[in-house]
Amino acid sequence: MNRPLVGTLATAVLGAATLVTGMAGTAGAAPQVHHQQPQHHKTKAVTFAGTVALSNCSGSVVKMPTSQENDHALVMSNGHCLESGMPGAGEVIVDQPSSRSFTLLDKSAGSLGTIKATKVAYATMTDTDVSLYETSSTYAQIEQKYGIKPLELATEHPAKGAGISVVSGYWKKIYSCNVDGFVPQLKEGDWTWKDSVRYTPECKTIGGTSGSPVIDTTSGKVAAINNTGNEDGEKCTVNNPCEVDENGNVTVHKGINYAQETYGIPKCFGVGNKLDLSAEGCELPKPAATRR
Repeated sequence: MNRPLVGTLATAVLGAATLVTGMAGTAGAAPQVHHQQPQHHKTKAVTFAGTVALSNCSGSVVKMPTSQENDHALVMSNGHCLESGMPGAGEVIVDQPSSRSFTLLDKSAGSLGTIKATKVAYATMTDTDVSLYETSSTYAQIEQKYGIKPLELATEHPAKGAGISVVSGYWKKIYSCNVDGFVPQLKEGDWTWKDSVRYTPECKTIGGTSGSPVIDTTSGKVAAINNTGNEDGEKCTVNNPCEVDENGNVTVHKGINYAQETYGIPKCFGVGNKLDLSAEGCELPKPAATRR
């Protein structure tokens, strides 16, 4: 998984985060954009506006198509980036109190200030790898104070070959490539993710890029969330996910990185940005107590 350390001990996580953050001042000081798409593709300029840096990961302020300006803003990152540790296989977290802080970035990756969570609205590492925090600030308050608008989640399945940019608030770096294809099942350690996005090789994401929004460069909307890559060529181990096709065949692509689709998430949030896992069309995993 693309974060500095995957150990579950809080002290170890904090220690690693401190080490990597210390390096970030030099290694990731300047925004970098690689392999931009030709202009005739009518691509939208992708910047850092709306992205955030976490203690050990990346993230973004996101809105649903139905979100209103006075709704409390949501911040999206990976499930494996939770401050409470990585959820186990099959575990779903809802409405968990949180006071986590996020550093909000401007379009050039400058730090504008911090926004704070009040709770983890939803998080899991089952089928997908996502965390959605509700913050104490509304979208209107964030725009008024910082001049920043949220990124919008797309509601359509990403397309093969689409131009994408992975925007890491942690490293202040943008990785640009294309959607290479889709993986029926991506297995890593105890976890299995469904219908994952495989990047073309240009997106060489690293630890700390976990939770970065994957932005479709045509629509400008969030198509997926960056979460892992095969680092050593091992099969199905932590930091070495393997692909499983419809027939159960397992393949390994060393050095290739992946993201989890987000187009289904808006169907699980209703009026006021409130989570509704029973809403029509919502396919996010439910907590064990509410499964039917």
